[in-house]
Amino acid sequence: MTKTPATGIHHRESARAASGSVSAARTGERTFEGRNESGATVSIGPAGTPGHFSPGELLKLALAACSGMSADRVISRRLGDDVAFTVWAHGTSEPDNRYDRIDEELLIPLASLTEAEREKLAHLVEASIARSCTVGRSVEQDIDVSHEIVDVGE
Repeated sequence: MTKTPATGIHHRESARAASGSVSAARTGERTFEGRNESGATVSIGPAGTPGHFSPGELLKLALAACSGMSADRVISRRLGDDVAFTVWAHGTSEPDNRYDRIDEELLIPLASLTEAEREKLAHLVEASIARSCTVGRSVEQDIDVSHEIVDVGE
């Protein structure tokens, strides 16, 4: 067992653990601590549990972060290395306990771009996400994922 120093939670080691493996150790009734190989942790529990992400929220967060990381170079090349943008993922699970659709919004300051530059950026962002987002590529056959670029003006 390995103990996470910051939390004291014990994660049992797996003989199959390899680069990219993650673990979830039980911390209480329906709550877990997720950990990766670098030691980063996240609290996981049912929706609405204070201080915890639900598994569905983690799925949406992984999708949003993956889309942002995939589009980062395209966006920063056109708007500068210090550009601040935010990616949101919206969606709720259906009665059959699955997500049919997740809508993503990329909130980007587009004020310095012409209309033609905005259209080109939108195309490049979509292409970058489609090509590079591992999470999106993994779920796209089962979940309809849309992307919308929203100008935040600054």
